[in-house]
Amino acid sequence: MSNGVDIAGVRFRYGAQTILDGVSLDIARGEFFAFLGPSGSGKTTLLRLVAGFGQPDEGSIRVNGRDVTRLPPWQRNVGMVFQSYALWPHMTVAENVAFGLEQRKVPRAEIATRVQQALDLVGLHAYGARRPSQLSGGQQQRVALARTLVVQPEVLLLDEPLSNLDAKLREEMREELRDLQRRTGLTTIFVTHDQEEANAVSDRMALLDGGRIQQIGRPVDLYDRPANRFVAGFLGSATLIEGNVRQGRFEAEAIMLPMQAQDGPACLALRPQSLALGLGLGESGGLSGQVASRQFLGGMVRYAVQVGPHRLHVDRLHRPGEAVYEPGGIVSVQVPDDAVLLLRD
Repeated sequence: MSNGVDIAGVRFRYGAQTILDGVSLDIARGEFFAFLGPSGSGKTTLLRLVAGFGQPDEGSIRVNGRDVTRLPPWQRNVGMVFQSYALWPHMTVAENVAFGLEQRKVPRAEIATRVQQALDLVGLHAYGARRPSQLSGGQQQRVALARTLVVQPEVLLLDEPLSNLDAKLREEMREELRDLQRRTGLTTIFVTHDQEEANAVSDRMALLDGGRIQQIGRPVDLYDRPANRFVAGFLGSATLIEGNVRQGRFEAEAIMLPMQAQDGPACLALRPQSLALGLGLGESGGLSGQVASRQFLGGMVRYAVQVGPHRLHVDRLHRPGEAVYEPGGIVSVQVPDDAVLLLRD
């Protein structure tokens, strides 16, 4: 598969601080790819280097096979949608969308056609005469998308474009973004600190921390097979328990589980939805503990169970009328074999 964006050995420093430390990854043409990570992980800096708002100290960036590492933004043919949308308040929607084409000296008749096509693409065909102040947040975001798409970029860059929207609109807009990307086939890079957004829209993702890529892959693969403790702890909820594998068992204080793995120090990661609860001490193979708290989360109930010094979280689907476990009660936490993630890094 031909590559849309190739990033090789990129390092970037700000003064004495290393922001990106030898980042390498390939993004396929037509792929929806997410840069995910906590604040300060380097994800936005990496996106801005792809856009041309800065140059790496080392390494290279190629777009569709062309080296753009030292080119300014306007020579890269990439389009970027900023977190703030950055719309001109004194211009109409159509004028905002047309701005980039006018700067490129595109003929006026072609501008009118392409602006209308871009507004049609984002569902704003009847809004060209309005000003940004007359639009909702979701509509303003669509205008920012249309303004970027109208110049026909090779790569679309999205810098946390949903962060200014409320929760319900954010969910609707990420579905629209995904649908738009599939219709256009445009190589798209999406930066977010929100793992739910990254999981929902991306074909693959790179999880960054401390300026380094911790793991690359499909969202489900990172979740089910995390490469290290950071990935397991960042993606979803997980209880991390430090211990040792010894003679076919994982051992930690108050915890002993069968484990076919090489002897030595290891970390056990347990996902809440993979565990089950039973009453009392008699459940076969269970870990005895005490219910510390219970949270009703609508579709499920999350229990915190104290097992020795470890607090395990267990999710159960909520069913009307079903009995619940009360705080203070003694329960058994069942750990199925396929629920166990053993980490060495």
